Amino acid sequence: MLKTIIAGVRARTARLLLSSIAIMLGVAFVSGTLVLGDGITEGMKDEFAKTSRGVDASMSLTGEGPESETGISQAALDKVRGTQGVQGADIRSYVSAALLTAGGKAKPASAGPLASTPELREYDLKDGRFPASTTETAVDVRALATTKLSLGQQITLLDENDAKHSFTIVGTFAQGANSMSLGGSEHLVLLPEALTGLSDKVRGYELVAKAAPGVTQQQLVANLEKTFGGDRAFKFQTGEQLTTETLKQISERSNEFTQLLLAFALIALVVAAMVIYNTFTILVAQRTRELALMRCVGASRGQVFGSVIAEAVAMGFLASVIGLFGGIGVSALMQTVVGSLSGDNTVVRLPVTPTTVLAAFGVGVLITVVSAALPARKATKVAPVAALRAQLDSGEEVARTGKLRIAFAVLLGLAGAGVVYLGTGMEEEAALIITGSGTMLLLAMVVTLGPVLVGPVNRVLGVVPRALFGVPAKLASGNAGRNPKRTAATTAALMIGVTIVSLVTVVATSAKETASAEVDQRFPADYTVTSSIYSRPLQQDLLDQLTAVPQVAKVAPVAAFAPESEENSQYSAYLEATTPEALGDLVRPKVVSGSITGLEDGEVAISSSFAKRGGLAVGGTLPQGVGATKKDLKVVAVVDGIDSSGIVTLATLNSFNPDTPGFRSIMVKLKDGVGAEAGRAAVEKVTDPSPIAVIDSAAETKAQLNTQVDQVLGFIWALIGLAVIIALFGIANTLTLSVLERTRESALLRALGLTKSQLRLMLVVESVLMAVMGAAIGLVLGVGFGWILVEALSSDSFPITFDVPVGQIGVMLLAAVVAAMIAAAMPARRAARTSVVAGMAEA
Repeated sequence: MLKTIIAGVRARTARLLLSSIAIMLGVAFVSGTLVLGDGITEGMKDEFAKTSRGVDASMSLTGEGPESETGISQAALDKVRGTQGVQGADIRSYVSAALLTAGGKAKPASAGPLASTPELREYDLKDGRFPASTTETAVDVRALATTKLSLGQQITLLDENDAKHSFTIVGTFAQGANSMSLGGSEHLVLLPEALTGLSDKVRGYELVAKAAPGVTQQQLVANLEKTFGGDRAFKFQTGEQLTTETLKQISERSNEFTQLLLAFALIALVVAAMVIYNTFTILVAQRTRELALMRCVGASRGQVFGSVIAEAVAMGFLASVIGLFGGIGVSALMQTVVGSLSGDNTVVRLPVTPTTVLAAFGVGVLITVVSAALPARKATKVAPVAALRAQLDSGEEVARTGKLRIAFAVLLGLAGAGVVYLGTGMEEEAALIITGSGTMLLLAMVVTLGPVLVGPVNRVLGVVPRALFGVPAKLASGNAGRNPKRTAATTAALMIGVTIVSLVTVVATSAKETASAEVDQRFPADYTVTSSIYSRPLQQDLLDQLTAVPQVAKVAPVAAFAPESEENSQYSAYLEATTPEALGDLVRPKVVSGSITGLEDGEVAISSSFAKRGGLAVGGTLPQGVGATKKDLKVVAVVDGIDSSGIVTLATLNSFNPDTPGFRSIMVKLKDGVGAEAGRAAVEKVTDPSPIAVIDSAAETKAQLNTQVDQVLGFIWALIGLAVIIALFGIANTLTLSVLERTRESALLRALGLTKSQLRLMLVVESVLMAVMGAAIGLVLGVGFGWILVEALSSDSFPITFDVPVGQIGVMLLAAVVAAMIAAAMPARRAARTSVVAGMAEA
């Protein structure tokens, strides 16, 4: 029997290889995802390892005591350095600064001090050297790439008073992922004395120490705790504890990304399983005589079942090997592309763990065997007498659907509808997860009902080709509907992929259009001037200059602040402030209740979410501040569409903080008749001298928003696209096997007068009908499910406008048609080349 199985596999090698492409792609996705996730984790660990390497003891702030406000002091460092067992110690800190670019505008940057103890430096020198004087600096290699500078050139930073400080670049380094990297996008290392020249607010966030020879990390921490006498302002950790804690956080972050990718890989595997199931169903049908002959010569049902499963194992194993190596290649390609796009020479990491190998072979072999199990079981039911028939049954099945299938579909539909209804009553993330799960149950219902839908949908879709192409199209339509279960299984794979793609596209497009409309509603100003440095607000003199521009009709400054509040107060608020005249004109929140017209000092318009959290309503009071600044603000309105807890006047802000540092933004509205080009030039004339002032328009804001959404959408399209590709391979595979199965039938049609071109046309139309069937049902489901999700995510405070991207959906449908024509090319060519006499001689 083993020899028979091996001979059968050899005889069907080409067919099995073609059929295994779906599994190869699925395994490549899974293994590539795991390799990529492990690579990201390994890279992050290497980066964070720089933070904790050489550290034998760490002291970080707990938030208690005066140190939490001022940062770790020099006095604390001196005490550590004087502690027994300490070989060296340094304070880790950073200063937010502004880096001047070649155009004269500032970019966010952060500068950190060069550690005096070389072993405690959390960065690796790449080129040159570290700074030796207060006029020198070493720059992160990534920052050097974005600023387009090189060793020996000057780099200029602005301090808090906009005074310029120039430094010579003497080296480059690769730094670990530390708190300094969170302070800005461009990173530099200076001597501690140069750092204090940039700001008098250098606050240390961590103190690290290296143990003297012979002193263990535990002994060092115990000595430090004794030195500080149980000071609760500090958290003491050994270097080993610090590393363990950090790596745990890294694993959690990378696991989230890996799980996201694996969710899409699961979709691809489901589609691949459908393709494999369909493939083995056809292969078993084509081998009816062979299997019956095996039964005639004494093979048991178990042996027949085992022969089919053995072929599945061989196919799955081969697909897993190729898929594993393909996944490694995909991971390498993704890392290379991301690195080149970011301008970073990222090290390509390809860690292949035993888990990845086991997952690849487990998924590949298991999915193939499970998908082949039902067809294998069907093979055991082939009667031995079937081998004696002169004309074998072609394996076509009667287009009937069992009651059990109908009942199961009804249960899925009821469950899906119930889950969707439950999800629509929830908020935000919960609504997305619950409602999304409900739509997937409804999708499963449609997949289950596939054989029932094939007939009606095929008749509707076949009207046009039958009218255009005559007899070949009629034959194609008949072939597509001849075996509803097979056609449903073939089209279901494509339907699932298209459903998810169109669902995501509809939801993303609806969100994008809603956000664009929200920008127009909330910010009707022609231009918004903001600061490129978050910690550096715009100043009053810039506001005065913009007000004096002849082309400007109105300006509206917007500031933001968080008044002091009692600890754990439910009224802790982050407020924004503007002029009363701007409300309703340049600042247009959606009023839920009350009125914002003529907002006075001591009054506040609060957001609906904050009102709900604090149990506030119009007419109530919002207590803010502590001590001498404590006062009750009168709630005069509840609004939606703001990013803060509420809106007050600038005078109210000044009553809490007379030394308000400046404005978050300044909105500018041009006079009627002033052209956009002339108006922008006039505004730029004022903002150009300021290194931090940048101009945005509503159109630019929407363009940036659309770009971000399109990037996310493109990423998801790429992930789901693999499932669609697998589905299209399934159509090609099904058609290829179907051509082999219908060799005698095709020859008979040729004998009756069907030409080669008509035979090719018949197969192309059949392929297109199956593809359009899956794509059309998928598009209808995707748009419908998209509407359900949009309704679930919409709320009174943030209504989402349902929008269907007709153009993108049309492109998807056209792509399905073109792909189906390509998929039919090889099978059609093979069918046309088969001799009529040879085809008629097929048993």
